Amino acid sequence: MRKLLPLLLFPTLLYSEIGYIEPWGRDARISASRPQKTSPPRKLSPMGRLSEQVILFHHNVLTHISGPRSHYRPTSSQYMLEAIRQHGFMKGYIMGCDRLLRENGDPWHYRTKEIKGKLYKWDPPL
Repeated sequence: MRKLLPLLLFPTLLYSEIGYIEPWGRDARISASRPQKTSPPRKLSPMGRLSEQVILFHHNVLTHISGPRSHYRPTSSQYMLEAIRQHGFMKGYIMGCDRLLRENGDPWHYRTKEIKGKLYKWDPPL
């Protein structure tokens, strides 16, 4: 069992990242003035291009028919699209599915942002 446990935990270490920590004090001014890191766009695989077309169809056609329902900004479809473009198909798809599982009206401990008088959960892909 001792040899099996590291093998089971290894896949979670591949995708683990430090969560968001709000800077405070003098560091808040430093992080506000620091330019944001932007990664160069990835060349998408055929699966990534196909999923991008499906998400864009949902985003541009189906959302206008059924109406917006997301409690997050950026919306879940936009989040998955950005995650696939930044991290590739597999990791972006997993990040998007995780986001869809968290899509509810519960007041969790997310940063919030007021847009047009309505409060949204602010959770951009990192």
